[in-house]
Amino acid sequence: MSDHTVNELMAAVIAREIADDDLVFTGVGTAGRPFTLAVGLPVVATRLAQAAHAPGASLYWGNLLSPDLDRMPDSWLQDSFTRWPCASQLTETSQKIDMLARCRFDVSFESAAQVDRFGNLNITRINHPDGRLKTRLIGCLAQPEHLAFVRKPIIVVDLSPRVFVEAVDYVTSFGHQRHGVTRERYRLPGPGPQLVVTDKAVFDFQGDGGAMRLRTLHPGATVDEVVGLMGFRPEISATLTETQPPTAEQVRLIRSHIDPRLSLLRA
Repeated sequence: MSDHTVNELMAAVIAREIADDDLVFTGVGTAGRPFTLAVGLPVVATRLAQAAHAPGASLYWGNLLSPDLDRMPDSWLQDSFTRWPCASQLTETSQKIDMLARCRFDVSFESAAQVDRFGNLNITRINHPDGRLKTRLIGCLAQPEHLAFVRKPIIVVDLSPRVFVEAVDYVTSFGHQRHGVTRERYRLPGPGPQLVVTDKAVFDFQGDGGAMRLRTLHPGATVDEVVGLMGFRPEISATLTETQPPTAEQVRLIRSHIDPRLSLLRA
């Protein structure tokens, strides 16, 4: 029996990607598993990094810079969020967009309804096979700017054939290429998505032309299982290894200090 959960493993993977003095951005999120993926895991990972190798890393959560993570709100209602003590709170979303355009953020976290082999993301619409609108999604928010300007965007999603598709129905955020058109064509200054952290494996984009590549398998997972949960076959790293698990100290920190009430890793 494992002495850690999948969420704790994913948080440890993400924590290793955060460097000292990084400015890390995560959004506010929604509820249930989407909240855990888009918000809970990034926040826990940032706390793990701060406690170990990156004490100078700062978290920008929604419009709050460095909220007091030792005094988490009792709920995630807007009133509780806006009253949360923090170093600074921007009053206009345009200020955050300006920071993004100036490449001020080092790491950002993305989740999406669809991800394709080149890291294009869709949170805008799901289409019928003939291209007609089937489902309207949340919309772009600031995600296009994340993939355009942030130094290390990290995608955090669960493996599913509905999510990992050959080509997204709509490009909300541009990855590494689309129909042969690359980032250079649009003069995007950021490098594009760098990592995909899932509940079964970790991927990078070191494949041909920026294609998704399977980098590590979580303990117990197999290549066939992972590929069977995707709508395309990723490239496989020649040095494919098992994902490094969290340390006993990381698990202790998560359970006793960072998230003892499971308000972040709730699902």
